Amino acid sequence: MTDAPEPDSEPVVGVGPWPGGADAWPDDVRYDRELLAHGDRRNVIDRYRYWSMEAIVADLDARRHPFHVAIENWQHDLNIGSIVRSANAFGAAEVHIVGKRRWNRRGAMVTDRYQHVRHHPDVAAFATWADGAGIPIVAVDNVAGSVPVDRADLPERCVLLFGQEGPGLSSDAVAAASGVVEITQYGSTRSINASAAAAVVMYEWCRRWA
Repeated sequence: MTDAPEPDSEPVVGVGPWPGGADAWPDDVRYDRELLAHGDRRNVIDRYRYWSMEAIVADLDARRHPFHVAIENWQHDLNIGSIVRSANAFGAAEVHIVGKRRWNRRGAMVTDRYQHVRHHPDVAAFATWADGAGIPIVAVDNVAGSVPVDRADLPERCVLLFGQEGPGLSSDAVAAASGVVEITQYGSTRSINASAAAAVVMYEWCRRWA
């Protein structure tokens, strides 16, 4: 009979070394020898256990969805990392940081290692990129003229643009968008958390197109 774990002990994440030792290792270049030898404690799905980071990125690249995610970064918003994490979870093609180059990565929980992230110095540069790529910008904010996202046109190929916690999108960002959508709410507050809003809209895109 084994002893029960301590009530406050940390749960074991991931898997230990590959069973059977080095002689049983799979003959597949996607597998990382260090992870096979010592175990894989990363926050990845079972499909990617023991895979190298490069192999995971390559596999994701073959299956990413055609929507992009963009975030204005003027106030070093702590939500940016969480939005990047959601973009990875929903299979976004790329994440675009608009404004300050540095952003708080803590909320991303290292998912930015598996997600392509591009920087644009300002809204004008971002809009030029989107226009050149032929990708419409869909702004997300509860401003005058916005359309509830469940009833809005959400193109299969688009870039979803999110603003800062509190002030939302800048006027330049709203002007650069081909349309603005909002999330219908039923409580007393005017808005919901920026990272929560981003996850809702990404899920709505996936519900339609994934």
